[in-house]
Amino acid sequence: MLLQQTDLHELMRADMERVRDRVTDAARIRYADISPILEGIVQAGGKRLRPLLLLLAGRPYQYDSKLDVLITAAAGVELLHTASLVHDDTVDRAAIRRGKPTLNSKFDAGSVILIGDFLFAQSAILAAATGSTRVVSIFASTLADICDGQLMEMIEATDLDQTVERYSERIFGKTASLFAGAAEMGAVISGAPEIEIQELRAFGTDVGLAFQITDDVLDLVGKSNELGKPAGNDLRQGTITLPVIHFLNSPDVSADARTRIANIVAGDASDEVVEQ
Repeated sequence: MLLQQTDLHELMRADMERVRDRVTDAARIRYADISPILEGIVQAGGKRLRPLLLLLAGRPYQYDSKLDVLITAAAGVELLHTASLVHDDTVDRAAIRRGKPTLNSKFDAGSVILIGDFLFAQSAILAAATGSTRVVSIFASTLADICDGQLMEMIEATDLDQTVERYSERIFGKTASLFAGAAEMGAVISGAPEIEIQELRAFGTDVGLAFQITDDVLDLVGKSNELGKPAGNDLRQGTITLPVIHFLNSPDVSADARTRIANIVAGDASDEVVEQ
């Protein structure tokens, strides 16, 4: 029988609490002005899908004997994700994340970038603590993919004529690469056969792509209080996502509608126009 979502989270609750504790310990910083805000960001935590995926990928294999290493790797993955969000918020000048103030809302950009770098370093320390050169290699290549995806978003995301293929490449780097890397790390640590490692990585990629596409759709149809951030934020920031690409490629789209979207992306439209 398939597990329901609530059953799955209950099944993994104890191990995920250990992941949370490792992340909290690794993210502690000694500066009193920064510490409580950073702790709040870490504790907010979201769904923690990436570390959960890592643990689940290892569960069919040598799970119990490798659990300490899996917990360490899962904490590293979650901290890498948190660090990328800190930098992302700085680039986007975001004031709210998961319904809470961002570091960017309290400190100058240079300070926030250094805090993000601290978290990246702590996540790398956790990856190295697994003692697996392959895990460290996956971690490093994933970080490179994340940076590539963010650069692609900065350079290409405002293009109204971008293709679905380029969008897919962008969200793989920005989002799906960490899901893929998490699943691969879990399988590697727990001793899965190579063919199954690659299958789990492919599964992680698909989950990550679906997660980002869903997020992009919700940005257009969701409510701010549900999203924990302003609705319509992608368009306000000049980011063209999959729903907008399909709309722009529709044979029925009018020149006026295309102009309105171009104005929003360029920052030349009011909030009322965005909400329409």
